[in-house]
Amino acid sequence: MSALRSTRSEILGAATAGLVVVFFCFILLWHDPLVFWNDDYELSILPVFADMARSWSEGHWPILSPYSWVCGNLAGEFQYGTFSLFVNAAVIFIWKFPLTFPQQATALSIMHLFVLAMGAFLLARDRQLSIPLSIFVALVASLNGWIICWGATDWFGALGAFTWLPWAWWGAGRALDPRRTKWRFLWPAPFVYLLVTGGFPYTVLMLLLLIGLLFIKSLVQTRSIFSISPMLFGIALGFGLSAPAWLAVLDLVQGSARELQPPSAHWQWLVPPAALPGLILPSWTVNWTDFSSKSVPHTATELACGLVAPGALVAGLVWRGRMLITRLKWEFVLLLIVLLLCMIPTAGLFRWSFRWLPFFHLVLAICAAEVLEQRPGSPIPATAALALTALTALAMLVLHTAGSYALPLTWLLLGLAAIWLLSELLLRDSEFQKCVPVVIAFLALLATYLCIPTNCDVPRYNFSQELLKPEPLDPERLYLSIYPWAELTYCIANKPQPVGQVLRPGSTSMWAGLHFINGYSPIRAAGMARKFATTIHGEINPDVGSYLLSQQAGKDGELALLGVDGIVVARELDLTPQPGSGWEMVVSTDEGRVFHRHGTPFARVRSVTSIDSRPNEQFASATISKITDSRNSAEVDVDVPSGDRPALLTFSRPYFRGYEARVGDQKLVLTSYRGLFPILEVPPGAHGRLMLTYRPYWLVWGGAVAVICALVVVLSFLAAVNRRT
Repeated sequence: MSALRSTRSEILGAATAGLVVVFFCFILLWHDPLVFWNDDYELSILPVFADMARSWSEGHWPILSPYSWVCGNLAGEFQYGTFSLFVNAAVIFIWKFPLTFPQQATALSIMHLFVLAMGAFLLARDRQLSIPLSIFVALVASLNGWIICWGATDWFGALGAFTWLPWAWWGAGRALDPRRTKWRFLWPAPFVYLLVTGGFPYTVLMLLLLIGLLFIKSLVQTRSIFSISPMLFGIALGFGLSAPAWLAVLDLVQGSARELQPPSAHWQWLVPPAALPGLILPSWTVNWTDFSSKSVPHTATELACGLVAPGALVAGLVWRGRMLITRLKWEFVLLLIVLLLCMIPTAGLFRWSFRWLPFFHLVLAICAAEVLEQRPGSPIPATAALALTALTALAMLVLHTAGSYALPLTWLLLGLAAIWLLSELLLRDSEFQKCVPVVIAFLALLATYLCIPTNCDVPRYNFSQELLKPEPLDPERLYLSIYPWAELTYCIANKPQPVGQVLRPGSTSMWAGLHFINGYSPIRAAGMARKFATTIHGEINPDVGSYLLSQQAGKDGELALLGVDGIVVARELDLTPQPGSGWEMVVSTDEGRVFHRHGTPFARVRSVTSIDSRPNEQFASATISKITDSRNSAEVDVDVPSGDRPALLTFSRPYFRGYEARVGDQKLVLTSYRGLFPILEVPPGAHGRLMLTYRPYWLVWGGAVAVICALVVVLSFLAAVNRRT
């Protein structure tokens, strides 16, 4: 009964920590109703999630999207959590309500922040920290500067994955506890699965680093390899459950623009050593290297952690450094490694090392809470925080690093540090004294985000709910949209009026179910994205766009082969598809012009008698009827004349490795047109129902591994429950 009561109190405490974070978010929303509605959330995350909700309502797993060629492989793009049960459940649930775009973004972020806070609380409680200090850890883990300025308001994939890192750490710690049953290997498995499928490769690296440290720590302490086997087995099960997700991204990245990114990308967004005083005063402004590889002044909002953590840690090192290092040597090693990783260039597919910061904040909060736990009520941490804040403010004046937001934030944080010190002195015998660090951290973080904009100068667009409607475009046509750099041209700072109804930048075509070549893709897979030299945000290279419209827009051009029968050109560009006789301008607005190819829209499956990729061959003309073009497959009745010539079918959908084709029981060899779209040679005399299905190896084998691991988890769980009862 006591164990049950303890479990209930832990759950209640975790829920309380989550609700504190939710309350904090509501204050931010009161200050700025669009706080969670920025940049990638607008161009990419929300439109794709709308398409995922549509896919589930149609009865399909959202592996592919028919509404963008560049961002057509949702599973391979990874950041959308296609294989995460939690992300999909959240999307399905939220999209049941008639919410506006910003409200949907808010609901998604707050839901994940709530779960993140719960996990951080439980992690702290398993380290025998008090309930108030566990709530403090939850606050810093969930509301630190990087999470609020990037994860929760822009790069949702980062939040979707990091939400589960404290849970995975908590589960791994339980798997290492020899006092628990032999079934303890089950603890980390579901959380590792949710972390990996959450959609952020950096968080997978964080997990691997954490596993490595726990491995070495346990091996040193027990000198037995068997002590770590439950943890390793549980983590292996988690990776097995998530196999389709990580196999998909490994497949899609081959030959992609991401694989060939310039070396300069590895030097962008490193945490400069000169920015570290921002841990005390986030208004501290020094030069950072931004997305364009330029060194520009930038406030250290990403380093915001609520004043208490750095003050407590410095106090502990000065006050009882040797004892603290002996007790927390492994945590300090992890803290220093992660801090170093934040400041050095990345390698390979990874970029922007400041993405390690949420892990740094989590470890920092744990170390600081351990210091505060040693001598509760001691005024030393508060004194250190006040001294550090005053010294940092003085250095800010001397070094001219105040930036634009030093006031009133500096005075507010100085006041909070002074209040903390006075509270420790005046409330020594009060129960409320235990909660003072929590309150100070809460108020310090709140003051930071009320004084410094949380969107870190990323653009925001005025996308209205009208984007849910296809007008003035035709859902039956495939469009190519040519527009200038969206971040500079269509952000609210330059165009405060609603935008996007004609151009549909990024992946916004998915809201209305419109078929576009364009799409938002950080990977930019081999094929369409490489061919058209698209940017991450979906813009076509201007020179490529000009060439396509002037040289390849005719009836025998490459655009016709793709099935493009609609062109959208931004008002800023002086381009028209040629020859003009083949196109008709159907819409002209302040935003852009829309051209339709004369005649009815192209069929999604067509029979061609010749193709320039096979110049010396002629093909029979097949009769095609009853086309069913769905998300992950296509079906068509085909009838090829008898004779010596096969028919050649083209499918107006992006090509990805893994397509299979059959006519009846006969499997056909499927290829592609220069990696852009599937083409299929059908033998003479063939007739019947032809099926094109997307079944890549990573889905087949990864799915098999996931099913086996799921069976192991379920059977082991049932055995553990049976033994307990």
